[in-house]
Amino acid sequence: MFSTDLAGEIPSSIFTLPVLRSLYLSRNQLSGPIREFDKAPSQLESVDLSKNKFSGPIPKTFFQLTSLKHVDFSSNNLRGLVDLTSFWRLSSLAYLNLSHNMLTGIQLTSDVLPSTSLVSLDLSFNRLGGQIPMPNSSVAFLDYSNNRFSSVLPNWAFYLSYTGYLSMSKNSINGHIPTSICNSMLDILDLSHNNFSGSVPSCLIENGQLRVLNLRENHFEGMLPSNITTRCALQTIDLHGNKIEGQLPRGLSHCTYLEVLDLGSNRIADTFPSWLRGFSNLHVLVLRSNQFYGAISDIVGDNRSEECFPSLQIIDLASNNFSGNLRSQWFERLEMMMSKFNSSGETLSDGNFSNPNEFYQDSIEITYKGSDMSFERILTTLTAIDFSNNRLEGTIPQSIGRLVSLRILNMSHNAFTGKIPAQLGSITDLESLDLSCNQLSGEIPQELTDLTFLASLNLSNNRLVGKIPQSHQFSTFDSNSFEGNAGLCGPPLSKLPCGASPYTPIVPHVDNSSLHVDVVLFLFIGLGFGVGFAAAIVLKWDRIGRRFIATARALLT
Repeated sequence: MFSTDLAGEIPSSIFTLPVLRSLYLSRNQLSGPIREFDKAPSQLESVDLSKNKFSGPIPKTFFQLTSLKHVDFSSNNLRGLVDLTSFWRLSSLAYLNLSHNMLTGIQLTSDVLPSTSLVSLDLSFNRLGGQIPMPNSSVAFLDYSNNRFSSVLPNWAFYLSYTGYLSMSKNSINGHIPTSICNSMLDILDLSHNNFSGSVPSCLIENGQLRVLNLRENHFEGMLPSNITTRCALQTIDLHGNKIEGQLPRGLSHCTYLEVLDLGSNRIADTFPSWLRGFSNLHVLVLRSNQFYGAISDIVGDNRSEECFPSLQIIDLASNNFSGNLRSQWFERLEMMMSKFNSSGETLSDGNFSNPNEFYQDSIEITYKGSDMSFERILTTLTAIDFSNNRLEGTIPQSIGRLVSLRILNMSHNAFTGKIPAQLGSITDLESLDLSCNQLSGEIPQELTDLTFLASLNLSNNRLVGKIPQSHQFSTFDSNSFEGNAGLCGPPLSKLPCGASPYTPIVPHVDNSSLHVDVVLFLFIGLGFGVGFAAAIVLKWDRIGRRFIATARALLT
């Protein structure tokens, strides 16, 4: 059956059809428990109940279907324990997918799953905890990601002799990567977002077989291996958020298939790796939050015919010690950030499987609209330049305006001077612009109001002057976008127009025709008051004088 709008429970009688070989009920609204059935169809080989709303445990009679090769119960509401021991009794089972459910535990008689014909096991996106069970067989695909597993067998790599894809990402696993990993046939290794520690085995980078190495957000330390040969097949190296130190091994120049290089948030101390500029497949370069230093002016090279990061769509050098000026020629060579080279919106992904996008996908975390944001997929339309928190100086090159498909531009917390290039108004896809905390001067270019997709703007703490533009998106930004510029005026900083002072006294309108009458009247009133006051004083002193004279005469007599 193909996906329709079926609803309700699945009748148990459907499993009693004697010649039933395949049952596909995926992508419906079926719900309720999967009921026990009386007689197992001996020829049933494939069951796909994925993307429904089934709940409850898997019926025990289901494990009587000894001819089963393909089982997919993913994306349902299955809860409780999953009996992997019973699944392993299905000797023909090759594909088992229980992902995206609410399973909380595994029933096993051993930490090592018995040998079977299993090729693919997917337990991802559940609530499984404890120790990860390892299969003692030639399983090619293993996905334990997005669970609550806390440990794995000390020699777990011993069971990966024929495994090509292994993901344990987003668990709470402690431990090291055993050296036996060098004997595996891994093509994709994802141990990201765990508590692994120790050093990165050199064979993972030097052996030339692995295509994806994702150890992001762990506690790995030490220096990267340097004996990298021309056999390097790596397409993704993601070591973001560890304790890697030392320099970048120049042997990485042999990894010409690289698409993603993310070494952010480590302790690497080196100059900018301009020797990577000829990599025609490199889409993502993240070196943020390390100890890189020196100028990046040689990033272009002396030969204009030489390629310079032609596929680069995300470059993040934030929070390092880079210094010096930016060369205008560098931005003129970033072809991927120009619209005519970037309109597909495809996803960067790796895998030799039938649909690689369904399995491993590169992810990234960048500063977007003032906050750190994770992108679980990297589309070719996601373009960003982040040079913030360095010691870069000089003017911002006008040539950035040619990057018309750029979405994020962050040059904040540097020492840039001069005017904001009016050419930035040509980057019509720009969604986030941060030029704050520099020494930029002059007026805000009116051309920036053409950025109709701009959702985040920060020009604060510069030396900008003049009236803040009011049209289009600029009317939506609050004072935080402009504060710290003493010479800026107008809304949203102030409701008063430019040139008006909030301390100017308010002078009421006076009718000149009545001014003279009012003055004369005031004079007469004042004169009358003065005469009356003087008369009162004279009368008072006259009475006092008479009394004084009478008293004096009485004393003399």
